[in-house]
Amino acid sequence: MLSLAFIIKDKTKMKTLKIGLIGSGRAGMIHARNFAGRVPSCSVAVVCDAFAEAAYAAAKELGAGRVETDYKKVIADDDIDAVVIATPTKYHCEIAVAAAKAGKHILCEKPMAMTVEECDEMERAAKECGVILQIGFMRRFDSSFIAAKKMVDEGRIGDVVMVRSNTRGPSIPKPWMYDISKSNGPLAEVNSHDIDTLRWFTGSDFKTVFATAGNYRCPDAKKDFPDFYDNVTLNAKFENGCLGMIDGAQGVLYGYDARCEILGTKGCIYLGNTKENSVTLCTSDRNRSEEYVNSWRTLFTDAYFAEDCDFAETVLEGREPRVNGYDGKMAVLTVNAGNLSIRENRVVEIENNKL
Repeated sequence: MLSLAFIIKDKTKMKTLKIGLIGSGRAGMIHARNFAGRVPSCSVAVVCDAFAEAAYAAAKELGAGRVETDYKKVIADDDIDAVVIATPTKYHCEIAVAAAKAGKHILCEKPMAMTVEECDEMERAAKECGVILQIGFMRRFDSSFIAAKKMVDEGRIGDVVMVRSNTRGPSIPKPWMYDISKSNGPLAEVNSHDIDTLRWFTGSDFKTVFATAGNYRCPDAKKDFPDFYDNVTLNAKFENGCLGMIDGAQGVLYGYDARCEILGTKGCIYLGNTKENSVTLCTSDRNRSEEYVNSWRTLFTDAYFAEDCDFAETVLEGREPRVNGYDGKMAVLTVNAGNLSIRENRVVEIENNKL
């Protein structure tokens, strides 16, 4: 097998890294807009979406020269150097493995896949084919999260004891998310970022998980999908002894709420911006109001840009990604452990990357 550095050096003699977008939904378009107009030495050459109308609209906005509805045509194109996979999770493994075998570098949105076995297959294909596999945990590229990690590493709060993270989204879940067997539920769709945040700040993998959940805002799901939940809490212990807590919710309506606390033996770090802007309104009736952040797309705009720049640099320089397949796999493993805990109402132990 040729070394990764050799393959990348050979494939990137061109001035521009040509990207194929597979999935032109919300997350996919964030990455695509960056690669089309902001990230140096990159362009979006082709847009692929199962819905032709969406693909054509995206291609027109991005200035992409081609539109496809079959991802296989994208990865068969020798001019494409890398792909962004932003499809529903159940398709990630199939597309990523095929892309790796075609020699394409991969930026795969979270969740990485549905199962640990699928993650293993993706990792194995990327390694054997000498391509980069980076997972889309953009919070690791957010300036405030990076600053907090530096404080932790410098011992500014002593030893980390506990990390608490929450993500609550304003919108009602899409109907396809109601089937936990196909979506892995809010723990995957909403809280994958929190799971990765806990691993990152504790510097350890999950050891035990206990989760509870309920459906409080989605009455349409109750009849056909009684296992669906739109609110979840997860308590955990890590291999190094640290404690963790996660709080996730969908359909909260009041705004997009992503916050984190890192508690140490000598202090605490608070992370999270809930304001849409810096304006606070105070009125004569003694009321005070602020506009709440409405979307993750605006809250983490700079983080997505930094993530995409780093992916391009990783490919062009031939180095290992800052967020790799193992990080994605550990999040999927924890999601599966949490869902098992919810179903069976028990503490789930994780040992040797297995439940």
